[in-house]
Amino acid sequence: MSFMYLLDAFQTIFTNPVSLIFIVIGVTSGIILGSLPGLTATMGCALLIPFTFSMPPIQGLLMLMGIFSGGIYGGSISGILIRTPGTPAAAATLLDGHPLSQRGEAGKAIGIATIASFAGGTIGAIIMSFLSPQIAKVGLKFGPPEFFALAIFGLSMIVSISGKSLIKGVISALFGLILTTIGFDPLSGVPRFAFGNQNLLGGITFIPALIGLFGFAQVFRNIEKMEIIPHIKSNVGKILPKGKETLKLIPTMIKSGTLGAFIGSVPGLGCDIAAFIAYGEARRTSKHPEEFGNGALEGIAAPEAANNGATGGAMIPMLTLGIPGDAVTAVLLGALTIHGLQPGPLLFRDHLDIVYPIFAGMILCQLALLIIGLSGSRLFARLINIDRKVLTPVIFLLCIMGSYAMRFSFFDVGLALVIGILAYFMEYGGFSVSPILLALILGPMAEQNMRRALMLSHGNPAIFFTRPISVLFLVLAVFVIISSYRRLVKMDKKAAEETAEEPQA
Repeated sequence: MSFMYLLDAFQTIFTNPVSLIFIVIGVTSGIILGSLPGLTATMGCALLIPFTFSMPPIQGLLMLMGIFSGGIYGGSISGILIRTPGTPAAAATLLDGHPLSQRGEAGKAIGIATIASFAGGTIGAIIMSFLSPQIAKVGLKFGPPEFFALAIFGLSMIVSISGKSLIKGVISALFGLILTTIGFDPLSGVPRFAFGNQNLLGGITFIPALIGLFGFAQVFRNIEKMEIIPHIKSNVGKILPKGKETLKLIPTMIKSGTLGAFIGSVPGLGCDIAAFIAYGEARRTSKHPEEFGNGALEGIAAPEAANNGATGGAMIPMLTLGIPGDAVTAVLLGALTIHGLQPGPLLFRDHLDIVYPIFAGMILCQLALLIIGLSGSRLFARLINIDRKVLTPVIFLLCIMGSYAMRFSFFDVGLALVIGILAYFMEYGGFSVSPILLALILGPMAEQNMRRALMLSHGNPAIFFTRPISVLFLVLAVFVIISSYRRLVKMDKKAAEETAEEPQA
């Protein structure tokens, strides 16, 4: 029955070409906004939602969903090319995307990101179309213990993104967790570590921190190398990967897209958490984990499939329960309400003429993303050939604009600059900054839900070990840490053996 409704929805959209035009406009706008650091998919939807007031509900929602899908994908473009992710969801993609572009394969990196985004987004949209009510029921079972256990599971991925030194990765993560304690206590409302500064009472704002860690830090590295390393134009290379390479990536894309859809369906998680968890899982199960961080194709495909899979997943609780899965779906929830539609079970009973076109439109958004992304990939990739003396000031200006745009605060610009300087010197010392970002994402979730759970149990920690979902995530976290650590030890032994053999050769 659902399949027939979906076919009718496709027919409805295709018989009205204006709907297809709005999908293309939405996806294109999303890619442009997502590729500019700081201008997230959330901001894009919020800025353009007034334009949908005079539209029929379907057309307005299709355009907003196009912005959502295009924005999440667009963030990978700037991450791959200039090591400055346009959106938080693309922060994991740059770990392998940027090294690949530095090897002269920027075209391939963007091509893989596009294909993986299409695959993951399509998987998420299909799961949303056929399994929405069932997944929403699982999401309702998440309470403070489950959210805490999930945050611990996410933090266990630090082992996978710590770089060459696990100890330094853990130190970076601890520093990130310390940063999350700045501002009002989430439960008592008492100021912590604000040092009397009004701007710090709200805590370290995430977007300026992201831009500082990757954007400003990259600007300083470019300035350092500007006069030392001459500018050499690199070949964009092929956009589409080889057939064998694509076939090898299919299992990763399917697994990551499915994982992303289920993570996105849990209210409050979102695309960025899905991307990091998928990246860590791909590295843990890879036959060549030593390639991650140096341009591994799986390291691009996994986070891109996951964060775009999470777009469909995040729509599930919003449509079925009226609970937004993330910030973007909160905006979409507002759009539905403005058009006189109340998300929840009654939406499926009374407005199937709206629900199934939304499902069909989400799938078509992924197709539009694939076509537009691959068509523009060569143009995007050519940005890497711009002279560093021209590109660096542009990146610097984009970082300033992105930091300022979130709250229209010059304090955020200064904060991003300070964090950028700190990240620049940390990377000199061999400290990976990715664990800091992961800690900034998951730290507040872990702290708040741990304390809420302990309040519910009157201080008894057994609450984390008596609920099935919580126990499952804690066991998975232990498994991930042990298996990832064992892989790191094997890699170190192999590297030591190769070094010992070199003088004899």
